[in-house]
Amino acid sequence: MRARLKDKFDVIVVGGGHAGCEAAAASANMGAKVLMISMNLTNFAQMSCNPSIGGIAKGQIVREIDALGGYTGIVADKTMIQFRMLNLSKGPAMWSPRSQNDRVLYSVEWRNILESLENLEFWQDTVTEIIVKKQKAVGVKTYMGMEFYSKTVILANGTFLNGLIHIGTKQFAGGRIGERNSTNLTSNINKLGISSSRMKTGTPLRADGRSLDFSLMTEQAGDVNPGNFSFLSTKKLKKQRSCYLTYTSAEVHDILKQGFERSPLFTGRIKGRGPRYCPSIEDKIERFASKDKHQLFIEPEGWNTIEYYVNGFSSSLPEDIQFKALRKVAGFKNAKFFRPGYAIEYDYFPPSQLNFNLETRQIENLFLAGQINGTTGYEEAAAQGLMAGINAFLKVQEKPAFVLKRSEAYIGVLIDDLITKGTEEPYRMFTSRAEYRILLRQDNADFRLTVKSHEIGLAGPARKKKVLAKYRKINSVEALLKKESVTPEEINPFLKVRELSMIQQKIKIETILQRPQVRLIDLYNNVEKIRDNFMALGKISTDEMEEAELIVKYRSYINKEKEVADKLGKFDEYQIPPLMNYNAILSLSNEAREKLSKIRPETIGQALRISGVSPSDISVLIVFLGK
Repeated sequence: MRARLKDKFDVIVVGGGHAGCEAAAASANMGAKVLMISMNLTNFAQMSCNPSIGGIAKGQIVREIDALGGYTGIVADKTMIQFRMLNLSKGPAMWSPRSQNDRVLYSVEWRNILESLENLEFWQDTVTEIIVKKQKAVGVKTYMGMEFYSKTVILANGTFLNGLIHIGTKQFAGGRIGERNSTNLTSNINKLGISSSRMKTGTPLRADGRSLDFSLMTEQAGDVNPGNFSFLSTKKLKKQRSCYLTYTSAEVHDILKQGFERSPLFTGRIKGRGPRYCPSIEDKIERFASKDKHQLFIEPEGWNTIEYYVNGFSSSLPEDIQFKALRKVAGFKNAKFFRPGYAIEYDYFPPSQLNFNLETRQIENLFLAGQINGTTGYEEAAAQGLMAGINAFLKVQEKPAFVLKRSEAYIGVLIDDLITKGTEEPYRMFTSRAEYRILLRQDNADFRLTVKSHEIGLAGPARKKKVLAKYRKINSVEALLKKESVTPEEINPFLKVRELSMIQQKIKIETILQRPQVRLIDLYNNVEKIRDNFMALGKISTDEMEEAELIVKYRSYINKEKEVADKLGKFDEYQIPPLMNYNAILSLSNEAREKLSKIRPETIGQALRISGVSPSDISVLIVFLGK
């Protein structure tokens, strides 16, 4: 007789990676009774690849997770060893925060948070089967013969489903190196009518920092005034560890080519498609044959460790080739290594099989989040986990799903892309994927999302109070800049020092600030009249000043994007019946009928974003629905 847990949970979360951690925390904080089942309860949110959080577009996602009440930003702030704001030479829509983190402390901090949540329980085991009754998920069965019952189930298995590790001609089962995989769950899910496929990702080797000569590399220090991810009052770094930049060479490439005949990537042993935007070093050499060097970023794994991550040297080549080639890189002549790089293949479920709340269409109450939906990256996984956790509990409460639009969040772009377009390669977020990126800046994620999260019961009252107070101050700064003026006598000395054209008559402060070379903080520090005006507003932080400045400088662009978003957003209000028979609409093109029947969009707006569905097809669909 199988052991059975008598208590019934609201939510079961399978997996303890970034997606699983955010999912479990979100559901528990909203009031759900949650069980997290993981194969290893000592590796919560393990940084399997690089020890960093954020980056281009990914940093925006982390700030959105934080604004919604998630924990990734808070954990990153508490464990970071370096902070940099990327793309500052570009417009504010491109600014992206990134941190280097202590790999061990990051996982420990996540465990501390999860164990502090009263509604969350844990079980170490491997889930082998979803228990389904009348096409609804009602629990799970495990390798140890346990049965756990719940109202909803979230799968966040990462790369563990039939994971297969490749190093040269060697291949062995594993979810990541040193950890076993999960072998039975995919076939069980396939039997439920949910199809799967294979993907591939990889990770670089790790080096012993004591054996590296950093004097031959270029130091990359953190920002002088390091920032944070969280909108809460997390502490700022007072000291930082540097990263280093070095390069491969033609000689390095020649050595690597010697291993191509033993490469699983080129011999066809790897069937899954890898990430196009984060290719292995052998893939780079093959695809960019004209380049005789590639950047390598040498990143410390923590405060007190000698282990370094060789960013840019992901590889599944034989270990002897990896080591031989890397010792020809500047600074690596006497290098010693902790382990080689490797590739891993794993099962994923094409995300076009999901609804926008991340619930599968085939099985009610079964949610999927993270890499099993075809994404790559901690940030993309965490965002999906958060949304799945929210929506699983809302489903239990019989409340409407929480879905973010493309104009509201990068998270909205991520989920819409996955469901509407699907993916055959690991999906990675970029700023270029977001058509409303001026609206979706990293600085205003709290303004966009915190009140929405509070309304569904996740973000607490303290977060809501904080964000409302912040934006009252920003609005007061905007009003002051628009109302108050400066005379030539008051502002020209400031302009003259900066070799800017001086004014001949009284002018609004806002007009001065719209000059690209003028910063509000500089006006405040150097123009007495402006400083006196600000004193009447009370204490205004540097962040609040910077955000007010961005709004003033980019107001016309912001308003234009809002107008476009509002116009196109109306199409998302037109619902399409879920059982629509597209084959009966003969005026649609053949490709449109095929794509619409497969993806089954929920709205006209979603249909409009499907590749292969033309504007004329949309017109036909609108007319048909009107009838």
